[in-house]
Amino acid sequence: MAARGEAVEAAANLAVVVRAAGELCLENRPVPEPGPNEVLLKMHSVGICGSDVHFWQHGRIGNFVVKSPMVLGHEASGTVVKVGSSVTKLKKGDRVAIEPGVPREIDEFCKIGRYNLSPTIFFCATPPDDGNLCRYYKHNANFCYKLPDNVTFEEGALVEPLSVAIHACRRAKVTLGSKVFICGAGPIGLVTLLIAKAMGAAQVVISDLSAPRLEKAKEVGADSTIQVKGQSPEVLARMVESLLGCMPDITLECTGAESCIQTGIYATRSGGTLVLVGLGPEMVTLPIVNAAVREVDIRGIFRYCNTWPMAIAMLASKKINVQPLVTHRFPLEKAVEAFEAAKKGIGIKIMLKCDPKDQNP
Repeated sequence: MAARGEAVEAAANLAVVVRAAGELCLENRPVPEPGPNEVLLKMHSVGICGSDVHFWQHGRIGNFVVKSPMVLGHEASGTVVKVGSSVTKLKKGDRVAIEPGVPREIDEFCKIGRYNLSPTIFFCATPPDDGNLCRYYKHNANFCYKLPDNVTFEEGALVEPLSVAIHACRRAKVTLGSKVFICGAGPIGLVTLLIAKAMGAAQVVISDLSAPRLEKAKEVGADSTIQVKGQSPEVLARMVESLLGCMPDITLECTGAESCIQTGIYATRSGGTLVLVGLGPEMVTLPIVNAAVREVDIRGIFRYCNTWPMAIAMLASKKINVQPLVTHRFPLEKAVEAFEAAKKGIGIKIMLKCDPKDQNP
């Protein structure tokens, strides 16, 4: 049975493609046809993530290597323009946020609700899977979530980084009254600050090298900030304790930098939890005995799972405000310029607008 919906114009499906390390270009691709359980989306807003920039600059992240041209983008929202024959919960015209990770099989990880750990999962813009930084994109309908009328497309795109923060705060067990230290005030550190506060954290201290980013952190709710200027991890840990009046229950490390992980171990109170959110070098040197004898739990996260409904509900209820995080917008046609800005660390979140007829948030 054919997909349901009006015929999509045979317009160019402009896409942002990384061909190899250092080679980024715009190219026209065919408009895809949705399968029985898929929807075709007219893309609206797609955020640039650090991983997109890394794939462009280096052609790989860990074991994920760009071996053939790949469309970038995984922080995204759009409008349904065609539905597959078996799709019943979405219709043409629905505005949706896209969860980029789709399990390919019902394996042991899916059965326990941790589908993000499935080794065969499809994930947008992770080799060899194409992303959604393009005009038209098809996706599994079960991983497209309707946006309420009071949630913008840009907020819908930001559900993806919010989901990283939700998953991290759940793993950390942030709750009412938690004292929290966040390393890094980049996009992920800032959304983690928003979510930690929304989940009940009483005090949050955040650190970063950048004074402007720390100012943004204050704007969105940080209680205290620390500008890192070459202090040792032990000294930074004492500064955190001084600002909170105690050692934090929870540290959320959002940089991946070795020195920051070290700081996180020294800073976290005995019996507390350090969650590694940022990804850095494969091998790092850590004061592991310090963590062991003080029973500091060290936990990792890998992307997210079961987070989109919560994030959308928090946006719809106005419990969190992500709008200050979007600092720059570019039309899709200027994607290369946008990526150059992202590489330079300009602003916080750069948003690409994929619909030439609708450049609004």
